[in-house]
Amino acid sequence: MKILYAVQGTGNGHLSRAMDIVPCLKALGEVDVLVSGIQADLSLPFEVKYRFHGLSFIFGKSGGVDLWKTFMSSTIRKFTNEIKSLPIEGYDLVINDFEPISAWACHSKDLECIGLSHQIGALDPASPKPEESDMLGKFIMKNYAPATHSYGFHFKRYAKNIFPPVIRNAVRDLIVTDQGHYTVYLPAYDDAHLLKHLMKFSDVKWDVFSKHNSRPFEMKNVTIKPINNQAFIESMASSSGVLCGAGFETPAEALYLKKKLLVVPMKNQYEQHLNAASLEEMGVPVISSLKQKNMLAIEAWLNSKSRVEVDYPNITQEIIEEIVQKHR
Repeated sequence: MKILYAVQGTGNGHLSRAMDIVPCLKALGEVDVLVSGIQADLSLPFEVKYRFHGLSFIFGKSGGVDLWKTFMSSTIRKFTNEIKSLPIEGYDLVINDFEPISAWACHSKDLECIGLSHQIGALDPASPKPEESDMLGKFIMKNYAPATHSYGFHFKRYAKNIFPPVIRNAVRDLIVTDQGHYTVYLPAYDDAHLLKHLMKFSDVKWDVFSKHNSRPFEMKNVTIKPINNQAFIESMASSSGVLCGAGFETPAEALYLKKKLLVVPMKNQYEQHLNAASLEEMGVPVISSLKQKNMLAIEAWLNSKSRVEVDYPNITQEIIEEIVQKHR
């Protein structure tokens, strides 16, 4: 059986999940990997056969997606040419993690596309939704990578077709300690914004991983480091808590490691507001931004001892086998 596994390359969450899913797929057939997107920082430990520009969301510098840069980075001609160039008919099974090129290639040729992504879980009617409706964001999520069959991941199993998060073996194998620092990953904020706000808590040691700097430096109580997967997960495992965006993989891994968690959903990113609604329902504190009005909430979180308990069993192989056997 020849399988195409297509992964969204905006951010690092999808690629993190791929590190565990691809070996599971390789146990069941011949696997080619496709990655589209231009905002990832992780290198993958296996061959990527197809790399496409795709449709990437470009992170801004003050807490949100830069809509203008996102629009300018994508052209319809480039997108349609990439769809046409993909030999999608050569595969017995296409499994898609919110990746638009392969999804629309299948759609254009009336082929099956198995959606397996967190976005599917977050959009499921049974999953929590934010109070404010974002019709455009919802429309984009629903139509970004169309699938003929849908399976999702989420923080909780809200429905039968929703599975618990894939926690990487690299995270499961970590030794968990508390060395007193707080790990920070907020890629939609530049270093200047982070320093301005985090230095206000002068008695707290912040370990910041930044998309905006290639060299580490330290300023007072804040250390800024470039993105490095191993260094990041080790920092999380030895932290007192994690301050991050309301993505999926990083909050899920922080919860699995039994760390205190505070999330800041990215502006103009509907998925993160869906995640924030779920996390808030579970008892995780959520703030809208790093602005002055939220400083008291951050201080309360720093002083809190509360942690949200989760159970994320290692069932990735079983999930993949179930899906492949059903659709092979």
